[in-house]
Amino acid sequence: MKYNYVGETGLLVSELCLGTMTFGGQDAGIWSNIGNLQQQEVNQLIKAAIDAGINFIDTANVYSYGQSEQLLGQSLIDLQIPRDEVVIATKVLGRMDENPNSTGLSRYHIFNSVEASLKRLQMDYVDILYVHGVDPRTSVEQIVRSLNDIVNTGKVRYVAICNWPAWMVVEAQNIAKYNGWHKFIGLQYYYSAVSRDIEHELVPMAAHHKLSIFPWSPLAGGFLSGKYTREQSVSGSRRDNFDFPPINKEKGYDLVDVMTEIATAHQATVAQVALAWVRHQASVTSTIIGAKTITQLNDNLASIKIELSAEDLKKIDEVSPLPLQYPGWMVARQNVYRN
Repeated sequence: MKYNYVGETGLLVSELCLGTMTFGGQDAGIWSNIGNLQQQEVNQLIKAAIDAGINFIDTANVYSYGQSEQLLGQSLIDLQIPRDEVVIATKVLGRMDENPNSTGLSRYHIFNSVEASLKRLQMDYVDILYVHGVDPRTSVEQIVRSLNDIVNTGKVRYVAICNWPAWMVVEAQNIAKYNGWHKFIGLQYYYSAVSRDIEHELVPMAAHHKLSIFPWSPLAGGFLSGKYTREQSVSGSRRDNFDFPPINKEKGYDLVDVMTEIATAHQATVAQVALAWVRHQASVTSTIIGAKTITQLNDNLASIKIELSAEDLKKIDEVSPLPLQYPGWMVARQNVYRN
């Protein structure tokens, strides 16, 4: 396992991050379609991940409405894993109960949410707190100020972003910079070989601001697991009941065909090739993987052994092109005068 620096923080995290969206799921609505792992199974996955060298674990308060955090926290205690040997990330935004203020990114909800997460995790602090999405009713300045203050309490060490547009990230960074507040250190965004949208604006923005990128759903919700081809699909993937995130499936089938050829040449699985592709992207610091079983986890962990050649990457690029959007294509056209 390799370890990469998070932005300019000096913090090192494993190149794979264990996602915990499959933890819990009992009587939890849509979350039961993603996973239903209970304590014994969670402990097995956490132990396998730690033994493989993973030191970065990602959860969220809304995953199974708190069950994921509870199971993760208890697992670290059961396995006697020292708190200072793991980097724990959780999130704030989603609704947790019927209280009208139990959602969003108000100062009220951020502070209450962190307290509740720490209680479920049985921890004194979390290493990274993500804002889990956009709150259109709370100003960016209010959000950044609240996050700065929660870091100053010592209950959160770093803050990061999920699912914001690039312009909003830049606004937040500038507000933090000019007020001397804590800035965001990284971005957790959907990124896979079949869905490369973040390459339009977010990837170059992150490079300019020295922000790490932590891709979620690198297997596109199981579509790149190898279970789905144009000819057949095997039951057992979460896409059977929860067809998310959205993808262009015709384009996806072409990509799976190419990845199958590459996997055969590497004596690997399609999932391992898909994860290796994400890992090979220069913008990526740590790729978030999830699993329902030890077999799935071990398969994902083995992806770090695969080194894709320039020819492999070219083949994938040929079937997963990212068409330029305006003004991108105009910028590329006009920039010829500087070549």
